[in-house]
Amino acid sequence: MMSETQTGIRLPMVHTSQNRTFRMLNMVRRCQRAVSRFAGEGDIRFIHVGKTGGSAVRHALGEWSGLSKRRIIIHWHDLRFTDLPVGDQAIFFLRDPVRRFVSSFYSRQRQGRPKYDNPWNSDEALAFSRFHTANELARGLSAADAEVREHAQDAMRGIQHVNQPYGWWFRDEASLLSRVDDIFFIGFQEQLADDFNRLRSMLGIPAEARLPDDEVLAHRAPDGTDRSLDPEAERNLRDWYAADFRLYERCRDLVRAHSRLGGR
Repeated sequence: MMSETQTGIRLPMVHTSQNRTFRMLNMVRRCQRAVSRFAGEGDIRFIHVGKTGGSAVRHALGEWSGLSKRRIIIHWHDLRFTDLPVGDQAIFFLRDPVRRFVSSFYSRQRQGRPKYDNPWNSDEALAFSRFHTANELARGLSAADAEVREHAQDAMRGIQHVNQPYGWWFRDEASLLSRVDDIFFIGFQEQLADDFNRLRSMLGIPAEARLPDDEVLAHRAPDGTDRSLDPEAERNLRDWYAADFRLYERCRDLVRAHSRLGGR
């Protein structure tokens, strides 16, 4: 639940004593944001890379961004790192590309439900009529039958999220490295809670800010989903997403080399 301050900034609905504290903090943060903009610091923009835990992060940041030290602008999937305005900095989360594929497959098989309701397009309807599990589709990429291989490739190119590699947001490693100073934080879905806590601390957001526990708000797959992949499927996906793996590992290297980026 949220409440409105006289300044129009939405604050979490908390006990009266806490709310007074948050109102005071809000005033301080507004001054800090004004000073940072006067000093030439740009905005911080959350780039939502699909199927990397971004829905949970967006939900948490959206509730508490008014108490951040700097202004945060939260985007859907539309903003690419390559289009980041000069002077602004980016927050984004990534995920092992194979695990991201599995999450993408089942999210679209459910048509985004229960959080969303996005019907299949014609390519997706055909793909899910042919491949019923993520493992089936991944194995199809190396099937002995040429027609099955072709159908698998069509499905990889037709299913939303599955067909959107990291290159859509970042182009390639060189483009990423050319703007490394414009990265505020890189997080990873594999350690989502820990990385969010580090991000929260860097932004100066109160410790009360937490990722949602609710599976719908977090847009997590229901329990019982068959996420298993056999070795052949894993190999095929590593080949298919080779460029994604290079960019993912490069981001891991950046975080290890630059502690200011926040993740681990």
